[in-house]
Amino acid sequence: MEERLQKFMARAGVGSRRHCEELIKEGRVKVNGKIVTELGTKIDLSKDTVEVDDKPLRPREERLYIALNKPAGFITSVTDKYGRPTVIDLLGGVSYRVFPVGRLDFDTEGLLLLTNDGELAFRLTHPRYKVKKEYIAEVEGHPSDRELVNLRKGIMLEDGMTAPAKIKVLRQTRSSAVIDVTIHEERKRQVRRMFQAIGYRVITLKRVAIDGLDLEDLPVGNFRHLTNKEVDMLYKSVRLR
Repeated sequence: MEERLQKFMARAGVGSRRHCEELIKEGRVKVNGKIVTELGTKIDLSKDTVEVDDKPLRPREERLYIALNKPAGFITSVTDKYGRPTVIDLLGGVSYRVFPVGRLDFDTEGLLLLTNDGELAFRLTHPRYKVKKEYIAEVEGHPSDRELVNLRKGIMLEDGMTAPAKIKVLRQTRSSAVIDVTIHEERKRQVRRMFQAIGYRVITLKRVAIDGLDLEDLPVGNFRHLTNKEVDMLYKSVRLR
């Protein structure tokens, strides 16, 4: 991938593009060890090295924040040793390396955030910050009010007691119930195990929101970049400046 030298320098934090142009004209910039003074010079980011005042220059990685409507059948991972499809395979055209924030099970759909902002990702998944994750679960049968109260209060799983959850029955069919579940933990397959603990199997599960950020009308398998307003909202929710 080629880029104009002064643009690369500005993106790497040297200064404004005009200031970078002045440095080039003054003979203070080298490409592959040779002084370059032409402003139209292009460099190949994959192989060329740039120095300013004899100091190597490395680009600052642009921070990306992506919302993906994950389909079932994809691993929430950057790579998979068994060759199964991963959520990264769905990000065609994204040139920077990103990683998933938390996990969605192989057979779970819905909102998954991906970023290269490590501190934000850490806080969004740490229980200390109590970031709310909202799911829509369809379960076999019709859980009773008493059983749902147990989920609301917290229920014992093999890895300990869950935190209180917000539970709301949205509708029922003859053989199943559709239930809105909001939790703030990040345990493996937690929603499925919560319903299993009260005797009900989850048929389908979809995450629809993370702390106020929702899927809107994003089609399954598609992604979009978050707006600045959405990123600011996430930063505020985990007390980042």
